[in-house]
Amino acid sequence: MGVAQWFDGLMPSRYTAPVVLPCDPACSVVHDGAVDVDDSGRITYCGPVSAAPAAPVAVTALSGILLPGLVNTHAHSPMTLLRGMGGDLPLLRWLNEIIWPAEAKLRAEDVRAGMVLGSLEMLGHGVTTSAEMYFHPEEMADAVLATGARAVLGGPIIDLPGIDWHAMIRAAERWIDADGLRFGPGERIELSFAPHSAYMLPPEALRLTAEAAAARGALVQIHVAEAANEDEQQRAEHGSVPRLLKETGLLDGRLLAAHAIHLSDEDVKLFAEHGTGVAHCPGSNGKLASGIARLADLRAATVPVGLGTDGPASNDDLDLWEEIQLAAMLARLSTQDSAALDAASALLMATRGGADALGRDDIGALEPGRWADLVHVETDGFAFATGLDVPDPQLLSNLVWAAGSHRVRDVWVAGEQVLADGEPTRYDRDKAYAEVRESAARIRG
Repeated sequence: MGVAQWFDGLMPSRYTAPVVLPCDPACSVVHDGAVDVDDSGRITYCGPVSAAPAAPVAVTALSGILLPGLVNTHAHSPMTLLRGMGGDLPLLRWLNEIIWPAEAKLRAEDVRAGMVLGSLEMLGHGVTTSAEMYFHPEEMADAVLATGARAVLGGPIIDLPGIDWHAMIRAAERWIDADGLRFGPGERIELSFAPHSAYMLPPEALRLTAEAAAARGALVQIHVAEAANEDEQQRAEHGSVPRLLKETGLLDGRLLAAHAIHLSDEDVKLFAEHGTGVAHCPGSNGKLASGIARLADLRAATVPVGLGTDGPASNDDLDLWEEIQLAAMLARLSTQDSAALDAASALLMATRGGADALGRDDIGALEPGRWADLVHVETDGFAFATGLDVPDPQLLSNLVWAAGSHRVRDVWVAGEQVLADGEPTRYDRDKAYAEVRESAARIRG
């Protein structure tokens, strides 16, 4: 599907709703709000209808709530193929005994099938952007463009028998140099470097990755301090993984640290000083018993923190609304403070905060100049039975704690509707199911 086809018929449009959540830093609630979108798919206005400029030709009146698309800052979405495998094992055994042997059987078409299904699942939950680390990134890009979603993609750079990490770095360089950091309709695809972790690569690989990414202004996404025992050698030799990342130059560029559970005070300070983003994955961290990240301390240090689902084989879904709830609950439990993370702050972590963690200022909020990635939440169910004219904190609480993903009805990415009344518009759901069943059966066999 070419670019012209994607944008055929896109015209300046206005979307109105009883409640609009711009996800500005104050998490404002705009009653009787409007969002205007131009013919390139970018927002030109967000605010009260009463203060809006002259209405464009197309006006869509929505019920309920309109908010920005959620940003999943860490995922391995093609692992929909492996969902449920080894579900009761700790991280390192789960990887070595179950996941890596299964992944060795994956073909490029399997990864595409898994990514299509994962992309559709996320769109159904109102997640418009995901940061992905997985094999065959070209197939992942094709899958994301087919569903109409948005993604930050990186093929993993890893040091395993039969795998050349030098070649993986060169492949990422060649792709970025050929197609640019962002491409596709509405800049739906961003390319990144994705070294798996400090414990799966020598320091030289981290250093070369840092240099390659810096030369191109690219994001680097990497697993950091996920399990307590994964990086014993790195801690012994360098003090901590964040210190090693500083030594190799990775902290000097755009860096996203996934998980970042087992951090010292010095590690938190290093991340804060360098503007390092963190992808907080409370669901996966809990399921694998990896630990509880120091979310309150990271936020207090002004480290940019977004939320991630991790892969659907370690979560086991791609519902970021669950991560919003888990992040708030675990922050409160770990600090014994029921005010440690309120509903508004948790919602911002899944939207604006996720964009900040990725170093993006064009997604995650409804502001002029940002892409029109919109989510319509219907409010005719139990969660909003008391109505929308309740105090704003109560409204946000009902959305976060009671409604979640269950009431997501419509989704737009760069002004294009990709979910309509709960159904994907660009890819047949049954076809996606059939493709995944075929791939999964071959992997199991």
